Amino acid sequence: MAHQEIEHTQIPARGINLHVAQVGKGELGTVVFLHGFPEIWYSWRHQMLAVAAAGYRAIAPDCRGYGLSDQPPENEEDSWVWDDLVADVLSILDALSIPKAFLVGKDFGAMPAYEFALQHPDRTCGVVCLGIPFSPVPFSFDTMPEGFYVLRWGEPGRAEADFRQYDVRRVMRTVYVLFSGAEIPIAKEGQEIMDLADLSTPLPEWFTEEDLDVYAKLYEKSGFRYPLQMPYRSIHKMPNRLDAKFQAPVLMVMGEKDYCFKLPEFETALRSGVMDNFMPDLKITYIPEGSHFVQEQLPEKVNELLLDFLKAKGHPVAS
Repeated sequence: MAHQEIEHTQIPARGINLHVAQVGKGELGTVVFLHGFPEIWYSWRHQMLAVAAAGYRAIAPDCRGYGLSDQPPENEEDSWVWDDLVADVLSILDALSIPKAFLVGKDFGAMPAYEFALQHPDRTCGVVCLGIPFSPVPFSFDTMPEGFYVLRWGEPGRAEADFRQYDVRRVMRTVYVLFSGAEIPIAKEGQEIMDLADLSTPLPEWFTEEDLDVYAKLYEKSGFRYPLQMPYRSIHKMPNRLDAKFQAPVLMVMGEKDYCFKLPEFETALRSGVMDNFMPDLKITYIPEGSHFVQEQLPEKVNELLLDFLKAKGHPVAS
Protein backbone atom coordinates (compact mmCIF):
# COMPACT_ATOMS: atom_id res chain seq x y z
CA MET A 1 0.00 0.00 0.00
CA ALA A 2 1.40 3.39 -0.99
CA HIS A 3 2.12 5.75 1.89
CA GLN A 4 0.12 8.95 1.97
CA GLU A 5 2.29 12.05 1.85
CA ILE A 6 2.88 14.05 5.03
CA GLU A 7 1.88 17.68 4.45
CA HIS A 8 3.14 20.74 6.29
CA THR A 9 1.19 23.83 7.29
CA GLN A 10 1.48 26.79 9.64
CA ILE A 11 -1.46 27.36 11.98
CA PRO A 12 -1.94 30.66 13.86
CA ALA A 13 -2.28 30.11 17.60
CA ARG A 14 -2.69 33.03 19.97
CA GLY A 15 -0.23 35.39 18.31
CA ILE A 16 2.34 32.92 16.98
CA ASN A 17 2.37 30.41 14.12
CA LEU A 18 2.74 26.71 14.88
CA HIS A 19 4.21 24.31 12.35
CA VAL A 20 1.99 21.26 11.92
CA ALA A 21 2.73 18.07 9.98
CA GLN A 22 -0.36 16.08 8.99
CA VAL A 23 -1.42 13.07 6.96
CA GLY A 24 -4.55 10.98 6.51
CA LYS A 25 -8.20 11.44 5.62
CA GLY A 26 -9.51 10.95 9.13
CA GLU A 27 -12.69 9.02 8.42
CA LEU A 28 -12.21 7.21 11.75
CA GLY A 29 -11.07 10.26 13.72
CA THR A 30 -8.00 12.35 14.50
CA VAL A 31 -4.83 11.63 16.45
CA VAL A 32 -2.66 14.52 17.73
CA PHE A 33 0.98 13.66 18.51
CA LEU A 34 2.92 15.79 21.02
CA HIS A 35 6.70 15.39 21.05
CA GLY A 36 9.26 15.76 23.83
CA PHE A 37 12.91 16.89 24.00
CA PRO A 38 15.15 16.43 22.01
CA GLU A 39 12.35 15.68 19.59
CA ILE A 40 10.16 17.31 16.95
CA TRP A 41 7.21 16.38 14.69
CA TYR A 42 9.53 13.97 12.83
CA SER A 43 9.81 11.79 15.95
CA TRP A 44 6.31 10.53 15.13
CA ARG A 45 6.92 9.74 11.44
CA HIS A 46 6.32 5.98 11.83
CA GLN A 47 3.14 6.41 13.90
CA MET A 48 1.69 9.10 11.63
CA LEU A 49 1.85 6.90 8.54
CA ALA A 50 0.47 3.89 10.44
CA VAL A 51 -2.61 5.68 11.80
CA ALA A 52 -3.21 7.41 8.44
CA ALA A 53 -3.15 4.03 6.67
CA ALA A 54 -5.68 2.75 9.23
CA GLY A 55 -8.16 5.56 8.49
CA TYR A 56 -7.22 8.29 10.95
CA ARG A 57 -5.90 11.80 10.48
CA ALA A 58 -2.49 12.27 12.10
CA ILE A 59 -1.46 15.74 13.29
CA ALA A 60 1.98 16.40 14.77
CA PRO A 61 2.87 19.98 15.69
CA ASP A 62 6.28 21.29 16.53
CA CYS A 63 5.81 22.60 20.06
CA ARG A 64 5.96 26.41 20.29
CA GLY A 65 9.62 27.49 20.41
CA TYR A 66 10.72 24.26 18.70
CA GLY A 67 11.59 23.44 15.10
CA LEU A 68 9.56 25.32 12.51
CA SER A 69 7.09 26.80 15.02
CA ASP A 70 7.56 30.43 16.02
CA GLN A 71 9.47 31.43 19.11
CA PRO A 72 7.34 32.98 21.85
CA PRO A 73 8.20 36.67 22.33
CA GLU A 74 11.53 37.48 24.03
CA ASN A 75 11.63 38.48 27.70
CA GLU A 76 8.40 36.71 28.59
CA GLU A 77 10.06 33.66 30.13
CA ASP A 78 8.50 34.30 33.53
CA SER A 79 4.99 34.06 32.09
CA TRP A 80 5.56 30.82 30.16
CA VAL A 81 3.39 28.06 31.57
CA TRP A 82 2.28 24.52 30.71
CA ASP A 83 -1.17 25.85 29.88
CA ASP A 84 0.35 27.54 26.81
CA LEU A 85 0.90 24.06 25.35
CA VAL A 86 -2.65 22.96 26.21
CA ALA A 87 -4.11 26.09 24.60
CA ASP A 88 -1.97 25.47 21.49
CA VAL A 89 -3.55 22.03 21.04
CA LEU A 90 -6.99 23.60 21.36
CA SER A 91 -6.06 26.28 18.80
CA ILE A 92 -4.96 23.58 16.33
CA LEU A 93 -8.17 21.57 16.74
CA ASP A 94 -10.29 24.70 16.38
CA ALA A 95 -8.36 25.95 13.34
CA LEU A 96 -8.86 22.58 11.62
CA SER A 97 -12.52 22.27 12.79
CA ILE A 98 -11.84 19.00 14.59
CA PRO A 99 -14.45 18.30 17.31
CA LYS A 100 -12.58 15.57 19.23
CA ALA A 101 -9.22 13.86 19.02
CA PHE A 102 -7.01 11.22 20.54
CA LEU A 103 -3.86 12.68 22.14
CA VAL A 104 -0.52 10.89 22.06
CA GLY A 105 2.22 12.44 24.23
CA LYS A 106 5.85 11.50 24.67
CA ASP A 107 8.33 12.74 27.26
CA PHE A 108 7.25 16.28 28.28
CA GLY A 109 4.54 16.13 25.57
CA ALA A 110 2.70 13.82 27.97
CA MET A 111 2.04 16.77 30.28
CA PRO A 112 -0.11 18.81 27.85
CA ALA A 113 -1.78 15.56 26.73
CA TYR A 114 -2.87 14.72 30.30
CA GLU A 115 -3.78 18.32 31.04
CA PHE A 116 -5.78 18.77 27.81
CA ALA A 117 -7.82 15.67 28.67
CA LEU A 118 -8.63 17.12 32.10
CA GLN A 119 -9.48 20.63 30.86
CA HIS A 120 -11.33 19.60 27.68
CA PRO A 121 -12.92 16.19 28.27
CA ASP A 122 -15.53 16.90 25.58
CA ARG A 123 -12.74 17.29 22.99
CA THR A 124 -10.78 14.17 24.07
CA CYS A 125 -11.39 10.64 22.73
CA GLY A 126 -8.49 9.07 24.62
CA VAL A 127 -4.90 9.60 25.76
CA VAL A 128 -1.77 7.58 25.03
CA CYS A 129 1.43 8.52 26.85
CA LEU A 130 4.92 7.14 26.36
CA GLY A 131 7.45 7.14 29.18
CA ILE A 132 6.00 9.74 31.56
CA PRO A 133 3.39 8.75 34.15
CA PHE A 134 0.68 11.15 35.27
CA SER A 135 1.70 13.06 38.39
CA PRO A 136 -0.91 14.95 40.46
CA VAL A 137 1.86 17.23 41.79
CA PRO A 138 4.98 18.72 40.16
CA PHE A 139 7.82 16.22 39.78
CA SER A 140 10.50 16.68 42.41
CA PHE A 141 14.05 15.53 41.80
CA ASP A 142 15.43 16.58 45.20
CA THR A 143 16.80 13.12 45.92
CA MET A 144 18.85 13.03 42.70
CA PRO A 145 22.58 13.89 42.61
CA GLU A 146 23.44 17.44 41.53
CA GLY A 147 24.87 16.16 38.24
CA PHE A 148 21.46 14.78 37.14
CA TYR A 149 20.85 16.33 33.72
CA VAL A 150 17.39 17.76 34.64
CA LEU A 151 18.93 19.65 37.57
CA ARG A 152 21.90 20.81 35.50
CA TRP A 153 19.72 22.06 32.64
CA GLY A 154 17.40 23.72 35.12
CA GLU A 155 20.28 26.02 36.11
CA PRO A 156 20.10 29.21 33.97
CA GLY A 157 23.09 29.50 31.63
CA ARG A 158 24.67 26.13 32.41
CA ALA A 159 23.41 24.11 29.45
CA GLU A 160 23.81 27.13 27.17
CA ALA A 161 27.54 27.30 28.00
CA ASP A 162 27.89 23.53 27.62
CA PHE A 163 26.04 23.33 24.28
CA ARG A 164 27.80 26.39 22.86
CA GLN A 165 31.09 24.49 22.55
CA TYR A 166 29.64 22.28 19.82
CA ASP A 167 27.54 22.62 16.71
CA VAL A 168 23.84 21.81 17.01
CA ARG A 169 24.21 18.47 15.22
CA ARG A 170 26.79 17.33 17.76
CA VAL A 171 24.59 18.45 20.68
CA MET A 172 21.61 16.55 19.24
CA ARG A 173 23.76 13.49 18.62
CA THR A 174 25.06 13.45 22.19
CA VAL A 175 21.63 13.93 23.75
CA TYR A 176 20.15 11.20 21.53
CA VAL A 177 22.95 8.78 22.47
CA LEU A 178 22.57 9.54 26.19
CA PHE A 179 18.77 9.43 26.24
CA SER A 180 18.59 6.19 24.26
CA GLY A 181 20.55 4.37 26.99
CA ALA A 182 19.17 2.59 30.03
CA GLU A 183 21.20 4.64 32.53
CA ILE A 184 20.14 8.04 33.87
CA PRO A 185 22.49 10.74 32.48
CA ILE A 186 24.37 12.10 35.50
CA ALA A 187 27.55 14.17 35.28
CA LYS A 188 30.29 13.98 37.88
CA GLU A 189 31.64 17.05 39.61
CA GLY A 190 33.69 19.09 37.16
CA GLN A 191 32.02 17.38 34.24
CA GLU A 192 29.23 18.69 31.99
CA ILE A 193 26.43 16.65 30.40
CA MET A 194 28.01 16.98 26.92
CA ASP A 195 31.12 15.25 28.32
CA LEU A 196 29.16 12.04 28.94
CA ALA A 197 29.41 10.83 25.32
CA ASP A 198 31.70 11.54 22.39
CA LEU A 199 31.74 10.76 18.68
CA SER A 200 33.14 7.28 19.33
CA THR A 201 29.81 6.27 20.88
CA PRO A 202 27.69 4.97 18.00
CA LEU A 203 24.18 6.17 17.29
CA PRO A 204 21.47 3.63 18.16
CA GLU A 205 21.03 1.23 15.21
CA TRP A 206 17.46 2.44 14.59
CA PHE A 207 18.57 6.08 14.22
CA THR A 208 20.39 7.03 11.02
CA GLU A 209 22.74 9.88 10.16
CA GLU A 210 19.92 11.16 7.90
CA ASP A 211 17.53 11.18 10.87
CA LEU A 212 20.12 13.15 12.83
CA ASP A 213 20.37 15.65 9.94
CA VAL A 214 16.60 16.28 10.12
CA TYR A 215 16.73 16.92 13.87
CA ALA A 216 19.84 19.10 13.60
CA LYS A 217 18.30 21.26 10.89
CA LEU A 218 15.11 21.84 12.90
CA TYR A 219 16.99 22.66 16.11
CA GLU A 220 19.40 24.93 14.21
CA LYS A 221 16.34 26.98 13.35
CA SER A 222 14.86 27.09 16.86
CA GLY A 223 17.97 26.96 19.03
CA PHE A 224 17.68 25.82 22.64
CA ARG A 225 16.31 28.94 24.34
CA TYR A 226 12.70 27.80 24.63
CA PRO A 227 13.45 24.05 24.97
CA LEU A 228 15.58 24.69 28.06
CA GLN A 229 12.78 26.75 29.60
CA MET A 230 10.10 24.28 28.60
CA PRO A 231 10.39 21.71 30.08
CA TYR A 232 13.53 21.95 32.22
CA ARG A 233 13.02 25.33 33.89
CA SER A 234 9.26 24.94 34.19
CA ILE A 235 8.97 21.64 36.06
CA HIS A 236 8.14 23.50 39.27
CA LYS A 237 5.23 25.15 37.41
CA MET A 238 3.47 21.84 36.74
CA PRO A 239 -0.13 22.09 37.99
CA ASN A 240 -1.41 20.46 41.16
CA ARG A 241 -4.07 17.94 40.12
CA LEU A 242 -4.85 15.99 43.27
CA ASP A 243 -8.55 16.10 42.34
CA ALA A 244 -8.01 14.85 38.77
CA LYS A 245 -10.58 12.48 37.30
CA PHE A 246 -9.94 11.45 33.72
CA GLN A 247 -13.11 10.83 31.74
CA ALA A 248 -11.20 9.56 28.72
CA PRO A 249 -9.48 6.16 28.52
CA VAL A 250 -5.69 6.23 29.01
CA LEU A 251 -2.95 3.94 27.69
CA MET A 252 0.48 4.32 29.27
CA VAL A 253 3.40 2.67 27.43
CA MET A 254 6.70 2.27 29.27
CA GLY A 255 9.93 0.90 27.85
CA GLU A 256 11.70 -1.03 30.59
CA LYS A 257 15.08 0.10 29.19
CA ASP A 258 13.99 3.75 29.27
CA TYR A 259 16.30 5.49 31.73
CA CYS A 260 13.23 7.36 33.05
CA PHE A 261 11.98 4.07 34.46
CA LYS A 262 14.89 4.25 36.93
CA LEU A 263 13.72 7.59 38.32
CA PRO A 264 12.34 6.72 41.76
CA GLU A 265 9.14 8.74 41.34
CA PHE A 266 8.35 7.27 37.94
CA GLU A 267 8.71 3.62 38.82
CA THR A 268 6.63 4.11 41.99
CA ALA A 269 3.90 5.90 40.03
CA LEU A 270 3.74 3.04 37.54
CA ARG A 271 4.10 0.03 39.84
CA SER A 272 2.03 1.23 42.81
CA GLY A 273 -1.30 1.57 41.03
CA VAL A 274 -1.61 5.19 42.19
CA MET A 275 -2.58 6.34 38.67
CA ASP A 276 -5.75 4.20 38.90
CA ASN A 277 -7.10 6.70 41.47
CA PHE A 278 -7.18 9.39 38.78
CA MET A 279 -7.83 7.26 35.69
CA PRO A 280 -10.81 4.91 35.93
CA ASP A 281 -9.99 3.46 32.48
CA LEU A 282 -6.20 2.98 32.53
CA LYS A 283 -4.03 0.35 30.93
CA ILE A 284 -0.25 0.24 31.48
CA THR A 285 1.81 -1.74 28.98
CA TYR A 286 5.53 -2.47 29.40
CA ILE A 287 7.88 -3.08 26.48
CA PRO A 288 10.85 -5.02 27.90
CA GLU A 289 13.42 -3.83 25.32
CA GLY A 290 11.90 -0.36 24.92
CA SER A 291 14.15 2.68 25.27
CA HIS A 292 13.23 6.33 25.84
CA PHE A 293 12.63 6.58 22.08
CA VAL A 294 10.53 3.43 21.87
CA GLN A 295 8.32 4.85 19.10
CA GLU A 296 11.36 5.22 16.81
CA GLN A 297 13.20 2.13 18.07
CA LEU A 298 10.30 -0.36 17.89
CA PRO A 299 7.73 1.36 15.65
CA GLU A 300 5.83 -1.81 14.72
CA LYS A 301 5.27 -2.65 18.38
CA VAL A 302 4.17 0.88 19.32
CA ASN A 303 1.97 1.18 16.21
CA GLU A 304 0.24 -2.08 17.10
CA LEU A 305 -0.47 -0.93 20.69
CA LEU A 306 -1.63 2.47 19.43
CA LEU A 307 -3.94 1.10 16.74
CA ASP A 308 -5.43 -1.48 19.13
CA PHE A 309 -6.22 1.35 21.57
CA LEU A 310 -7.70 3.60 18.86
CA LYS A 311 -9.91 0.80 17.57
CA ALA A 312 -11.04 -0.32 21.04
CA LYS A 313 -11.72 3.17 22.42
CA GLY A 314 -12.68 5.12 19.32
CA HIS A 315 -16.13 5.58 17.93
CA PRO A 316 -16.16 6.66 14.31
CA VAL A 317 -16.70 10.41 14.29
CA ALA A 318 -17.09 12.81 11.44
CA SER A 319 -13.74 14.57 11.28
